Amino acid sequence: MQNLRILASIILSTLIWLCAYAQGVSKLKREKPDLEKIRLETLDSKSPYYYPRLMQEFQRNDTLMKIDKYRHLYLGYMFQEDYNPYRSSQRDIQYDVVNSKRKLTRQECDSVIAYAEKALADNPFNLGEMVMLINALREKGKTNLANIWQYKLNYLLMAIVSTGTGEDEENAWYVIEPQHEYVLLNMMDYTVSDHVFYDPCYEYITVKDSKGKDKGGFYFNIGPLLKEYYRKHPDEL
Repeated sequence: MQNLRILASIILSTLIWLCAYAQGVSKLKREKPDLEKIRLETLDSKSPYYYPRLMQEFQRNDTLMKIDKYRHLYLGYMFQEDYNPYRSSQRDIQYDVVNSKRKLTRQECDSVIAYAEKALADNPFNLGEMVMLINALREKGKTNLANIWQYKLNYLLMAIVSTGTGEDEENAWYVIEPQHEYVLLNMMDYTVSDHVFYDPCYEYITVKDSKGKDKGGFYFNIGPLLKEYYRKHPDEL
């Protein structure tokens, strides 16, 4: 009975998140980012978007941060020295909490939480680990902490969605890591069915809904991501 209550709580939390996320997204201003302006603002110590201060706010679980700061936090990360969109991340437990209905054991929850916290300390925008951390925390009954991480995830995803509509190349969504494309679409309750790269810098991902019905696809712009990566790793060109 206790297990059923926990499972029901997780399902309810997910449904509430989807509703809140949809409402938040519907009110978002969609605007192609001026990345040069964001770069300069995040490097300016007198700017309200100075990157070290933004990251401090983010890491101290400040729920007063809103979409303008999250846009600068997310997109501005590309201009930080430790940025690497292709850093590897291997985990011992292979468990997809976005799509799986299987309940984690307490031992698995502890392992997921420990690994996710370590991964997020290394890469604060590892959204896949953030999703797993949130679900493991909920299963352990740590609702307040899960809600704080959920707030962060919501606004990071909305920062992506605010960059366009995803409907075509001109209005493609910007991401700072390729895996974020899949996390965003999964959290929108889609399953990825195919992935195509179009020169010079666009990815088109087709999706199905929860009933397996084709729902078209979305465009992502990975040009700035690639530019910063090759600037730091010219030998990879």
